[in-house]
Amino acid sequence: MTTIGQRIAYYRKRANLTQEELAEKCSVTPQAVSKWENDISAPDISLFPVLAGLFNVTCDELLGVEKETPKVVPEELVDTGKMLLKLKVISSDGDIVKMNLPLAMAEPFLKSSNINVGNDALKNIDFSQIIAMAKAGTVGKLLEVNSADGDIVEIWVE
Repeated sequence: MTTIGQRIAYYRKRANLTQEELAEKCSVTPQAVSKWENDISAPDISLFPVLAGLFNVTCDELLGVEKETPKVVPEELVDTGKMLLKLKVISSDGDIVKMNLPLAMAEPFLKSSNINVGNDALKNIDFSQIIAMAKAGTVGKLLEVNSADGDIVEIWVE
């Protein structure tokens, strides 16, 4: 695991900036940048978006936040009777729908239902593929959709 100082140094060098140049762009002293990179101090929180922009990364990347990726459970350990399908929809209108169903119940529900929460974000989701992935042992966040209208859909299997 790297420290925030190590990440700042890495991204600064990748952007071909000297400590002095970075300091000037952040309106701090070169000594401040040196202290950041040596983990003696950290940048003010208001500088994180500035640093992320200069380095062409997200604030999460700068902070070292690791994205959750789906994992595959060995087939012999897959127990669909204990798996949950979690669906979360936040519409741009402020509607919030959360569904937590055992996978065994979710499959017939999704086949027989027309889930409609007033947005188009769900219309193109092939739930049979989601179920197939879960049955094959894929767990974690399987889908995240952020529509142009501001709708958010997340589908997890645990």
